Amino acid sequence: MTSGTPEYGILVAVDGSSPAEAAIAWATREAILRQSPLTLLHAVTPVVVGWPVGQLYDEMPGWQKDNAERVIEQARRVVTRSAGQSDPPQVRTELVYANAVPTLIDASKRASLLVVGSQGMGAIGRALLGSVSSALLHHAHCPVAVIHGDEGSVPDANAPVLVGIDGSPASDAATALAFEEASRRGVDLVALHAWSDVGVFPILGMDWHDRESKGQEVLAEKLAPWKERYPDVHVRESLVCDTPSKWLIEQSDDAQLVVLGSHGRGGFPGMLLGSVSSAVAQSAKVPVIVVRS
Repeated sequence: MTSGTPEYGILVAVDGSSPAEAAIAWATREAILRQSPLTLLHAVTPVVVGWPVGQLYDEMPGWQKDNAERVIEQARRVVTRSAGQSDPPQVRTELVYANAVPTLIDASKRASLLVVGSQGMGAIGRALLGSVSSALLHHAHCPVAVIHGDEGSVPDANAPVLVGIDGSPASDAATALAFEEASRRGVDLVALHAWSDVGVFPILGMDWHDRESKGQEVLAEKLAPWKERYPDVHVRESLVCDTPSKWLIEQSDDAQLVVLGSHGRGGFPGMLLGSVSSAVAQSAKVPVIVVRS
């Protein structure tokens, strides 16, 4: 077990669950692609004893330690399987006796990317994010990737990267990462911009051509410097009139990765997670990376 590592590289939250194993599998392939180290972190929640009231065990009980070591070993096996014929990334493991959310938030300061599994499907068939995944999307210090499906779910390597663009600082950061990911993968980038955040309907006197023209101007302005920096990336522009989350979720079906800012143009300084990024991270079937500005 390695501790005190100053640079985690790609950090994965592991807990032995199927969603966590899906996160490990995707993170392994991403680490190989990025030539980055991979850190598997398992946080064991301290046991509370009945007397004195609320007192915690100072050290991890033997049964928790045994179970934690099995979780780490299983995570290592997932890395080996997911690497396939490629050389596996450099793997570090860390076992922490503390609550998962604050541990991972602190660790995210030393990671280039934090990868977590989603909770899966709810009783009504709608994708639901677990409490840990949701908290990290709100508070992590680095980009957070939410992975849906199971260990065997592998996105189409030829599918494009999809990015949502709205002109906000968080969107600018997401655009930078999306171009990098598309270039690294050798695939197209689909840049989607909605000129309204809400459902719209024809309004008397509304100049639709003017709205469309302004939307095209936003896309052109935001994409221009990155097209110059990444001439190898072919960009497909997608302009829609409303409800960006709906369109992003729909178009994510044909993508291998979605990249979004943590909050959009409707956000305010200090706002943690926007409704669009939250909805897409919750409902898209492919990996979603949420980037803070």
